[in-house]
Amino acid sequence: MNLSEDPHRRLNPLTNEWVVVSPHRTRRPWQGDVAPVPAAAEPDYDPNCYLCPGNERAGGIRNPNYASTFVFDNDFAALKPGLPPGIPRERFDFEARGLLVAESEPGICRVLCFSPKHNRTLATMAFDEIETVVETWRQQFRELGNVDFVNHVQIFENRGAMMGASNPHPHCQIWGTYSIPQEPSKELAAQYTYFSSCDRCLLCDYVDLERREKVRIVAENARFLAVVPFWAMWPFEILICSRTHIGSMNEFTTDDSRQLSTMLKQVISTYDKLFSVPFPYTMGFHQSPTDGVDHPEWHFHAHFYPPLLRSATVRKFMVGFEMLGTPQRDITPETAAERLRQAAGG
Repeated sequence: MNLSEDPHRRLNPLTNEWVVVSPHRTRRPWQGDVAPVPAAAEPDYDPNCYLCPGNERAGGIRNPNYASTFVFDNDFAALKPGLPPGIPRERFDFEARGLLVAESEPGICRVLCFSPKHNRTLATMAFDEIETVVETWRQQFRELGNVDFVNHVQIFENRGAMMGASNPHPHCQIWGTYSIPQEPSKELAAQYTYFSSCDRCLLCDYVDLERREKVRIVAENARFLAVVPFWAMWPFEILICSRTHIGSMNEFTTDDSRQLSTMLKQVISTYDKLFSVPFPYTMGFHQSPTDGVDHPEWHFHAHFYPPLLRSATVRKFMVGFEMLGTPQRDITPETAAERLRQAAGG
């Protein structure tokens, strides 16, 4: 079997799920949906933006005239902090047979504006500005993780209208949840099983393997490694892993913050060069749970899931077989990594 030519499937050891790879399909014609080219550049300040300094938000609260990062509780939060945690609501009558199950889910949802400048991105901000964002992430992770009912803190950014971002102002969301969400739960189980059976860290071993093979690496510095993972599902997916074994931003040194800032700018700038547009993506950090239990198996990492496939206007859709069967991709992770390295000029 030739992995660069023959159809095959690859296992994601972080979730124990498979992805089908079909390299021979890269030559198929495309007559499907073509997205519009991204709009022209935004101004520094937009009087109609509810995230710009001094403007009134949709919930009626006016922003301060902030000059750096700005954090506030989401005016339309998906979760509420006042609920008692984990109270079940189940029906065990004859008709339901335990199939209608629900439980309360308290949480805290916050918004973090990266910059007062409406038209900035992590790719165009200065290194020290990005480092301020990272330090704010660290502070928020520690603060929310210390809330008694919060067992997981999820930091994530949706960039671009294609990814459902409701506002182009540079920002992310931070959710502290009572339960550990599904994707981190699968990763927690996989890392625990690997650690228990091998007495080693799954992602430490994977980082070592990628650094030996050198075919899927996109960028690397003293503290972090960015790769198109062997099991990547999205066309230009990237996984960033810490090169040393740390579980969360609580363990960061000042140099870790600085090196992560450098890596984020490099990765997102490379994305923007690939098709010469601001690259849409969903990005998020997966960190050890904040449930008061030691998690030596957990390794700090971040996922980038960008949808673009062939150009700035042609995206990958997860439909049909992907929704009903198994995720499938055409371009191999190795080819995607090579194209990203070329875009970066490396």
